[in-house]
Amino acid sequence: MSVTSDCPWLYNCTELAFRLVSWNKDPRFALGRGKTLAKSATRSGTRRSATAGFSMVELVVSICLMLILTAIAVPSLMRSLRAYQLNSAVASVSDMLKFTRFEAVRRNTQINFRDLASGTGWLVGTDLNNDGVLNPTEKQQMIAGYAILLPAGGPVPPPNAISAALGGAALVPLSGANNSVTFDARGAIRQGINGPVSTSMYIFYVGNANDPDSGYRAVVLLPSGGTQTWTAPSGGPWRRVG
Repeated sequence: MSVTSDCPWLYNCTELAFRLVSWNKDPRFALGRGKTLAKSATRSGTRRSATAGFSMVELVVSICLMLILTAIAVPSLMRSLRAYQLNSAVASVSDMLKFTRFEAVRRNTQINFRDLASGTGWLVGTDLNNDGVLNPTEKQQMIAGYAILLPAGGPVPPPNAISAALGGAALVPLSGANNSVTFDARGAIRQGINGPVSTSMYIFYVGNANDPDSGYRAVVLLPSGGTQTWTAPSGGPWRRVG
């Protein structure tokens, strides 16, 4: 192809086209370009993987599942908590009765156990000097909060099953009012200090008057000074557990 020198524009265009063709056919350029694109694609994919996360739909579904599981678990946890509070309260009453009996035997004297109203709860303890009050230096425990001492009757189931298990004996309730019971030097029950040996059986009720669904507990005090623990659902019947 001949290009006349009196057409500089045509000459320059022809030379530019020739160089473009040569540049496109250069294997070094093609290889370098391929490598550049490959590296770029790899880096781009890496960035997308590093920033991946939950979509809005996945997040909403996860929250809904968590709320459903929580709604299922909470009632069971609350029932377990209420049962623990009832068991703890009845154990406190039983332990204080046993401690008072032990102290009467250890000291070889007569000692009173007392349950006294204190605010919205009850104090149960060992009246070592038998002065009718629980002094700060005398062992005592507070029964307050969800589980407290309850009087007989009302929402508390009748103790028919307990009485039948004890041979039909009548049960004298001591909870729900200020009361005392006397242990002698043998650990048996007496009708007050220096009184005759008691043949009565006493009972302490524990529960929550406003929440019968959690059931009730009771401590039975035998004439010998021994104790029994009973439990009952709302409406009964009573069942011995200790």
